[in-house]
Amino acid sequence: MSIEFFARLAGMVALGVGGWYLGGRLPPLQGVDPPNLPPALASLGALAGLVLTPLLTVRPLRAVRAFLSQLSSRSLLAGLLGLMLALVISGLLALPLSLLPQPFSQILPIAVAVIFSYLGVVIFMARQNEIFSLFNIRPGSGHKGPKDALNGRSILIDTSVIIDGRIVDIAKTGFLSGTLLIPRFVLNELQHIADSADKMRRQRGRRGLEVLAALQKDPRMPTQISDIDVEGAREVDDKLVILARQMHTPILTNDFNLNRVADLQGVVILNINDLANAVKSLFLPGEELTVRVIQEGREARQGVGYLEDGTMVVVQDGVDFMGSEVRTSVTKILQTAAGRMVFARPEEPPKKKQARKRGS
Repeated sequence: MSIEFFARLAGMVALGVGGWYLGGRLPPLQGVDPPNLPPALASLGALAGLVLTPLLTVRPLRAVRAFLSQLSSRSLLAGLLGLMLALVISGLLALPLSLLPQPFSQILPIAVAVIFSYLGVVIFMARQNEIFSLFNIRPGSGHKGPKDALNGRSILIDTSVIIDGRIVDIAKTGFLSGTLLIPRFVLNELQHIADSADKMRRQRGRRGLEVLAALQKDPRMPTQISDIDVEGAREVDDKLVILARQMHTPILTNDFNLNRVADLQGVVILNINDLANAVKSLFLPGEELTVRVIQEGREARQGVGYLEDGTMVVVQDGVDFMGSEVRTSVTKILQTAAGRMVFARPEEPPKKKQARKRGS
């Protein structure tokens, strides 16, 4: 049985007893016998309690709880500080306002307290980053300092980033500042993938759980699993975008579709693929590089190799050097959505041609 059932029962009993008591105290009404008035009001009160009690008690509390569950601890702390400061100011103004003539002495102190409380909560939550940075406070930590002020933000983590695994190496470098915030629904999706019947998905999910465990053990990158959720949204990507907008935090991902959707809604995206492309070596036309040709290209007689950072090198007439390293000269660099491609031509003749010349 739910709490709403007990609320209906309590409201029915309370208003039923109140109706009976009120029926015994009211003077006789025209057309109603005095003995029938208490049972009639008691029945009416019980019916009203059965219908109206959840609308006035349980459901508003559920709405408040759902709203508070969507707020981060940083926002809650900011709102609480704003409310406390507003109440202190309202208390100081209550004495001079109480000296005004009636009815201002009774109305104005209450009105000022309500208005100041609303303004205090709204202003502190809207300017929470500047306020915490001003006092060098980082919520959730036990110390203060300038470094903590810089690391005060949270970064929402997508499932694809956890499965990818590169986040561990990036976190070790110290380039990410802040707390990695992993909502519970992301962890549930990761667990669902790990329990999948498909072998490939199951391996990816288990790898993601291992990466998450490694992140939690790394003291240089604070990682927090939060129960924060979004009501009315079912997809994980939709929940992440809504949370990022509410909390004013970026999303760390390498999902192309999530990147586009979040960008359209004004959410800051930290894309690991963009970071990987940005730190790849930059080559200019005419520079020499050595690459091992491992497969054929799409065009005729092209060979394909890869550098240590994953950059694809397309070698002209590379099929003659299949399986061997070749010194090449860069002819063109092409930047695509998948990464940077380097086009090059060999600087040495193929081994087959060299062998033929020696034999002749």
